[in-house]
Amino acid sequence: MTANTPPTPPFRDQHLPFAKRIDDLLSRLTLDEKIGFLHQFVPAVERLGIADFRTGQEALHGAAWMGPATVFPQAVGLGATWNTDLVRRVGEAVSKEIRAMRARDDRVGLNVWSPTVNLLRHPLWGRNEEGYSEDPKLTSAIATAYTRGLRGDHPTYWRTAPVLKHWLAHNNETNRDTTSSSVRPRVLHEYDLRAFRETVEAGATAGVMPAYNLVNGRPNHVSPYLREHLRTWTDEDLLVCSDAGAPSNLVDSEHYFDTHEEATAASLLAGVDSFTDHGTDSSKITARVRGALDRGLLTEADIDAAVRRQLSVRFRLGEFDPEYDPHALTKDFDTPAHRDLAQEAAEQSVVLLKNNSGLLPLAPDTRLAVVGLLADECKLDWYSGTLIHRSTPLEGLYERFGVERVEFAEGVDRVLLKTSAGTFLHVPEADAADEVRGAEGALDPALLAGRTDLPPLTTDPAGTELALVDWGEGVLTLRAPDGRYLSVAEDGRVRASADQPGGWVVQETFRLEPHENGHLLRHIGTGRHVSVAADGVRVAEENPEIFELVVVERGEDAVTRITSQADVVLVVAGNDPHINGRETEDRTTLALPAHQERLLRAAHAANPNTVLALVSAYPYAIDHGSLPAMLWMSHGGQAAGAALARVLAGDVSPAGRLPQTWYATDSDLPGLLDYDVIGSRQTYLYFEGTPLFPFGHGLSYAAFSYADLRTTVDGDALKVSFTVTNTGDVTSDEVAQLYTRAVDPAVPRPRRELLAHDRVRLEPGEQRELSFEVPLRAFDFWDVARGGWRREAGPYELLAGASSEDIRLRTTVLLDGEAPAPRPVTRLGLGAADFDEQSGVAIVDRTKTSGDAVTAAQGRSGELVYRDCDFGGGVTEVTATVSGDGVVEISLDGGPALAVLTPQAPDENPYDYTTLSAGFIAEGVHNVHIRLRGPLRLAHVGFSG
Repeated sequence: MTANTPPTPPFRDQHLPFAKRIDDLLSRLTLDEKIGFLHQFVPAVERLGIADFRTGQEALHGAAWMGPATVFPQAVGLGATWNTDLVRRVGEAVSKEIRAMRARDDRVGLNVWSPTVNLLRHPLWGRNEEGYSEDPKLTSAIATAYTRGLRGDHPTYWRTAPVLKHWLAHNNETNRDTTSSSVRPRVLHEYDLRAFRETVEAGATAGVMPAYNLVNGRPNHVSPYLREHLRTWTDEDLLVCSDAGAPSNLVDSEHYFDTHEEATAASLLAGVDSFTDHGTDSSKITARVRGALDRGLLTEADIDAAVRRQLSVRFRLGEFDPEYDPHALTKDFDTPAHRDLAQEAAEQSVVLLKNNSGLLPLAPDTRLAVVGLLADECKLDWYSGTLIHRSTPLEGLYERFGVERVEFAEGVDRVLLKTSAGTFLHVPEADAADEVRGAEGALDPALLAGRTDLPPLTTDPAGTELALVDWGEGVLTLRAPDGRYLSVAEDGRVRASADQPGGWVVQETFRLEPHENGHLLRHIGTGRHVSVAADGVRVAEENPEIFELVVVERGEDAVTRITSQADVVLVVAGNDPHINGRETEDRTTLALPAHQERLLRAAHAANPNTVLALVSAYPYAIDHGSLPAMLWMSHGGQAAGAALARVLAGDVSPAGRLPQTWYATDSDLPGLLDYDVIGSRQTYLYFEGTPLFPFGHGLSYAAFSYADLRTTVDGDALKVSFTVTNTGDVTSDEVAQLYTRAVDPAVPRPRRELLAHDRVRLEPGEQRELSFEVPLRAFDFWDVARGGWRREAGPYELLAGASSEDIRLRTTVLLDGEAPAPRPVTRLGLGAADFDEQSGVAIVDRTKTSGDAVTAAQGRSGELVYRDCDFGGGVTEVTATVSGDGVVEISLDGGPALAVLTPQAPDENPYDYTTLSAGFIAEGVHNVHIRLRGPLRLAHVGFSG
């Protein structure tokens, strides 16, 4: 350094700890500059040489939304592998590709919004494809593996900075920004928080994203749990990024605050550090922050806390030490290793659900008939990257068995649409110059979607035969002979201009609506009907065309034509990830779409050797009784077809396991908004019915025996071991699963609960001893009587096997713990939400910042039960802290009401509480029953003598 060279500022000194460097940089930023850091798109600070930055890069199963990238199986498919090492390697590959893409395009971000840790509590959730499992232990294990891969192994610098989605208790798309998930304390701690907690405690997570919904009446973006729980689980600075548009929802749709200044201040104080709102326009958020400062709702120190956490992530990403960043020169993109990994992941995700009579694997000389809507598809979802390579099931089978041994019929209805004038819809041929080609000559959907330069549909005397694809629930797509889907662009014209259905609002879906002697054709994306005009076909508010549907060939007829002479029929069924179940849209049924059911029945009637391969983002309820074989895989990314073909051929023995329960019927399901997994007996943990296929289920081409279950309590851990032997004649993976159940619990506990698992590959005859060390805290439950964790002393059964229902070994261990004690209600009273049982009650926010209260659902009536309440030598008075209008009735052991409390002058403000009192005589230990009538809120009940 010369005399004229300015000294290096401390924030640029890589020898200093990050904390000191952040302190220095914060001290150099002006207030306006710090406010600018609070929006998703952070501007550069040129005077300090600091580049611009943005939070958010989608990377759920590959780099998304930024063009071509390696596409791995959907998250639920990665969950089905039960293979943490594989998932870690997938995360590693994804983060390397993001780094390589970042080097070419600085729009690619290093703060990745992934993985999704929401539990797959309800299979009708539209975003089922984004989660890993219904079980918190499996979810956290897979999520931890993925985040470790995304983070990288360097002790100082992260390859990418993963943010977990979506905090908290988020499993519905229907009215997702205004619905509240009522989550009792046991469900909160034992279920919803647990998956997040174990992933955060593993140390590879940069932060979380709050969900759109409310929990217990309070929006997640002002949740006190961010402070009370999340940030107590680690010493690292955790970045909290809002979901897109959610900050404005606090006022605009949720009406939780009167002004955006109040909402922004409350979010920042709760722990939100980065506001994703209004796209790239940061002016509205920064104006709200300044307004909150001017009103005294925020201080500069509050802003500093948020900026500090954001800077912590940027320092860990190596932004301020480019010459020391070990990931800066990463160029691994679409490498042979990544392609092989995509295929390995797809292969490991395949679940063999059924294989009666050993129909699978297929013999090499098998003559195959392949049918179904998904047979020649490689579907992408909303969070997929653009395919560089693709393999459909049909292509994989052609390659594996030979084109001459495989016949194909898609099974769609071929139709003409006849107008009232006697002409037919006609699709003009696309001029070769008009087509936009992507990788390997495929039509690029990103470039085709919304095009207005292609000719719109017209009519002519002959018309164009269209493939009518029925996706169920009245939703259909129409496809031209060259494979292009009919779509509607902003100008309202109908064109054959999409390679696949897609987009935030899908423009390729229609409904046929009976009308007079024909049908109207409604475009779902716009809600308008198709109209025929002189200048082409369009959607319009007026003059809808009445079409006659002329069926040229039924899909079932095409299927029957090719299946009767085949050795084996493969029906490939499932869903399109953009239709009937996706972000913004929940499913309404577990049933397979009726058209696909008809194809399956037609194929099986023609040839009993019919195999059903489901390729879907979620479970179905299938009447499979007469089917000899059945498989499932999620949409498996670029190598899905090759993977499925190799499993069918026996090149790979299937070892995927179901990450969630497959229910037999819709009647097995609770309401979509019923988040009380304990009270309504949801998921394999509590479900008492007979599932279609249980959690953890999956068959193999090999056979395995289990033996020598041993257990030892060692300090704060239970050590468990057993042996697994491949008794079959093929090499295969086995997923050994260890469960527990409390034998004689004092409160409802899971029927069985996953403690650990291991996926191991065994040669024929090979034996392996598997060992697990289970922390004793895994046997704890949340004791609402004391407001904390407690392990109940007594017997616990340990169960080892191949699924939650296929148990091969069991033993019982006696564990020490704390004895149950009655609730000391004379000392602590009863927190209203700390009930043991409830009916007709919802938990709501006691105040806008913290605490819970309860109210009768829909303002009608409900009941709470609190077990084993100790009134000691006796009490004479009861008090109830309430707001609003209604009645509180308190009784003992289900008897008559001993106290009835009613506010005399109820305030309309739900947060303005008053304390009511009445005489109440009780002594000893009793169950307290509280009945609520009307929209009143109950926060606390106290007893005194």
